[in-house]
Amino acid sequence: MKYTIAALVENKPGVLARISGLFSARGFNISSLAVGETEVSDISRMTIVGIGDEKTLEQVVKQLNKLPDVIKVIDFKNEEYIERDLVLIKVQADKKTRGDIIEIASIFRANIVDVGSQSCILELTGNEYKISAFTKLLSQYGVKEMVRTGIIAMARGKKTTK
Repeated sequence: MKYTIAALVENKPGVLARISGLFSARGFNISSLAVGETEVSDISRMTIVGIGDEKTLEQVVKQLNKLPDVIKVIDFKNEEYIERDLVLIKVQADKKTRGDIIEIASIFRANIVDVGSQSCILELTGNEYKISAFTKLLSQYGVKEMVRTGIIAMARGKKTTK
């Protein structure tokens, strides 16, 4: 089972290392990790995605809550939430294939952020299924390089992490 959790943490040096150390020390794998400052400059938000059963998820939440730098842990298991990932893909593109690549970008509502004589870079935001479908279609043109940000998530509606 895939789980997604968010942790509000103190925005100071060493916090990321302590949290990732907690995961590795207990043999928990992180599939995706995204960290950024929140609307409050001294608080960061970590979105952690992993694979594990209910017991693993329960242990992860308990262990995170024990860390002194962790302010709050949010488990999205029983929540309606939005998740997004960002991908930049550099694709081989010449005069013959550029039109097809532009058409695929249009269908997926991707942005073309750079064009060169032999390649272009596309930017897409979406869920993991949308990004997978996009990258699969582009693979026929020759993906030269790809980078993803990792999943970020937020509860829908009035509920906040504060």
